[in-house]
Amino acid sequence: MAAPLPELHVSADHARRFLVRRHLLDPSRSLPAKAASVLRVVDRLGSLQFDPLEVPGARNHDLVLHNRIAGYQREWCDRWLYGKDRRLIELYNKSLNILPVRELPFYRLAWTDGATRYEGLLAAHSTLANRIRDHIRESGPASTASFRDVEDRIQWWWDSDAASTGTKAARAMMETMFVTGELGISRREGSRRFYDLIERVVPARLLDTHAAEAEQLRHRLLSRHRGVGLMSVGGPSELVLGTGKAPDRARITAALIDEGALVPVAVEGFREVRHVLAEEMSILRATAAAPPTATPSVSFLAPLDPLIWDRRLVKGLFGFDYIWEVYVPAPKRRHGYYVLPLLFGDRLVGRIEPRLERASRALRIAGIWFEDGVGPMEEPGFIPALAIALDAYRRFVGARAVTWPRTKPGREIAGALRRIA
Repeated sequence: MAAPLPELHVSADHARRFLVRRHLLDPSRSLPAKAASVLRVVDRLGSLQFDPLEVPGARNHDLVLHNRIAGYQREWCDRWLYGKDRRLIELYNKSLNILPVRELPFYRLAWTDGATRYEGLLAAHSTLANRIRDHIRESGPASTASFRDVEDRIQWWWDSDAASTGTKAARAMMETMFVTGELGISRREGSRRFYDLIERVVPARLLDTHAAEAEQLRHRLLSRHRGVGLMSVGGPSELVLGTGKAPDRARITAALIDEGALVPVAVEGFREVRHVLAEEMSILRATAAAPPTATPSVSFLAPLDPLIWDRRLVKGLFGFDYIWEVYVPAPKRRHGYYVLPLLFGDRLVGRIEPRLERASRALRIAGIWFEDGVGPMEEPGFIPALAIALDAYRRFVGARAVTWPRTKPGREIAGALRRIA
């Protein structure tokens, strides 16, 4: 089934304004300072990508939330993930994602796939699996620390190096039981996961609800549209993972258009058709013209922020080529280890690498880089907006002071910030 040709055409400038507004970044940090705002962000974006690295002083999803919620505190998200009134859950969708727990029936495909893939592994290590089950059933949520006596190792999915000695068996088995839906993440303490039986994590009414595979694929694809905001039928593999094959996505997309859930849009500079969620057409209309008196804000975007999930879209609209270089060998990096895109209004103007030095509670800016043609000293309003964003970030990560690199832009910005302090 071929999708209809779009009747709606938008300019690249309009598309940028729309994306920044619908991603709740116009302006930054504008949602109310309360835990309920976390649920509002997840409802708008569909999911948040989880990554445990805290190099800049916060995890990826906390950075996403900080950029949208005034005075965000990481306990607010943890409350919904791990508290008694659990509204969010960690499940595999695009990757390990934070999702509304009420949507669990539409993500069970990951458990089904995991059960098929790891059936043999569970059988081969059934004694350890049974020990884990019995321990958690009798003693409550547990981490791998409860099984330190287990010295066996297993070749697990991240052991791609042939010379790897493997992963500790208890860790691999608990992860296996998580991806097959037998265990859920009850809480985290730092980077340590505490697992519990899934029936003690998720309400029985949700566990007993099974959506058909076609409904799950439809929902999962729609969740990616909620994340991106202007998505095409296809996309990079990491964006469309788990949404079916290309013909499935084309068929589901056409059906969503017929149902009125998606609106086809022709975007300046792109040959392929993009799509807007019908419920967000009011935002598209509201951003048709640039506001005459808007004061742009600055955000330090998370490396896995939904705004930059579709790298082709970002490059085509913003002229910004972003690669998260955390997995790139140091000699091959163009910028730094954990570099965040700098959003100024509806433009991606550069990159910044903040690092929290926990011993001294200092926020060290390891580097700052600007795109060609961007002069931070000449950009109207940039330095004051950066000062606001930097102070919000410093308070968010609990730093007492900020230090700048001895590069030319670092020295210039540090001096300009001192002058307006």
